[in-house]
Amino acid sequence: MTQLVCPHCQTANRIPEHRLAEHPLCGACKKPLLQGVHALNALTLEALLQQDALPLLVDFWAPWCAPCRQFAPVFAAAAQRHGGDLIFAKVDTEAEPSLGQRFMIRSIPTLAVFRAGQEQGRLSGALPPAQLESLITQVLQQTPARA
Repeated sequence: MTQLVCPHCQTANRIPEHRLAEHPLCGACKKPLLQGVHALNALTLEALLQQDALPLLVDFWAPWCAPCRQFAPVFAAAAQRHGGDLIFAKVDTEAEPSLGQRFMIRSIPTLAVFRAGQEQGRLSGALPPAQLESLITQVLQQTPARA
């Protein structure tokens, strides 16, 4: 089971991993769970790290960071386009400083890619749309096809 917090209404949903490919809907608001950006805390991040059905792309950011605010719409647009293939999430390092420490975030924004709980790579800085698309393409090419 994977716990996904709805990016639209923030309701926690438990989804069997084999059903992630079926574009699950939130039990409360009925909107797609995998389209949009999930705001994570320590508990919800841990739940997403445990799943291995989809790669997890996490944007570590802070509200006071101007490049983070500039990058936010680029990240959100990518989440709308690729939400069924990756899980897009954000961690506010101001609200969750322990997560910033745990993952040794030294600059923000930082994007980190995880598969089955293991970090696969990271990039720092606000990426332009083309560079983010290139990163997503690389992640998807390295992801085994789902049944």
